[in-house]
Amino acid sequence: MTLKNAALLALVGTILMTALLAWNFVFTFLNVLRGLVPAVALFSSLIYAFGSLTVMVFFFVFHRSQS
Repeated sequence: MTLKNAALLALVGTILMTALLAWNFVFTFLNVLRGLVPAVALFSSLIYAFGSLTVMVFFFVFHRSQS
C-alpha cells in the first residue's frame, strides 16, 4: 500500500467519523433547545465534532500533497 492510498483510506474513515459526530452534535443541540439534555453536553459534542473536522482537513491536505 502506498502512502497516497493510506492517506485516502484515512481520509474516507475520518469523513465518515466527522459525519457521524456532526449528526450527533446537531441532535445534541436540538435536545438542549428542547430542554432534554443539559447544556454542558453540547460543549463536549462540539469538541468531538471540531476535532474530527480538523483531522479530516489534515488528511485531505496530506492526500493532496502526495504525488
